[in-house]
Amino acid sequence: MLNRVILQGRLVADPELRHTQSGTAVASFRIACNRDYRSKDPNAQNADFINIVAWRQTAEFISRYFTKGSMILVDGRLQVREYNDNAGNRRYSTEVVAENVNFAGSRQETGGGYGQQNNNYNAGGYSAQQPAQSTYSAPSAYTPNNTAPVANEFAELNDDDGELPF
Repeated sequence: MLNRVILQGRLVADPELRHTQSGTAVASFRIACNRDYRSKDPNAQNADFINIVAWRQTAEFISRYFTKGSMILVDGRLQVREYNDNAGNRRYSTEVVAENVNFAGSRQETGGGYGQQNNNYNAGGYSAQQPAQSTYSAPSAYTPNNTAPVANEFAELNDDDGELPF
């Protein structure tokens, strides 16, 4: 089964950052996503307003770097919660749980500061804070002047018959 939502829009208000009793950060915000079509009625709503919630480091990142009017790209899943209100009526709340967020505006809109760092943030952690990926280094037995094949290394195929080797 698949439950994946990808949205791009502008924040309607500044994100609201709260913490649970156990100290887990949670941010709630709404984005306005323009519809592809325009209604002939000038009073008609031409955007959808979508509730989004983010948890932990993603929530902290959003509250730190996004403000009202910021363009944001959200990748997450749709969640429907059921609860009873004060009058005892059953209510439903539909929201997107953000798993990855990206800046989607221009540098001028966001202050230009995010271009020097990785601007992708996901629930696993901000990738700019993770240790740098190790780069590939050739096996120690390899030297550029060494033309003889070394054990566990690739060797040149002698293919004179024109047939494929497999």
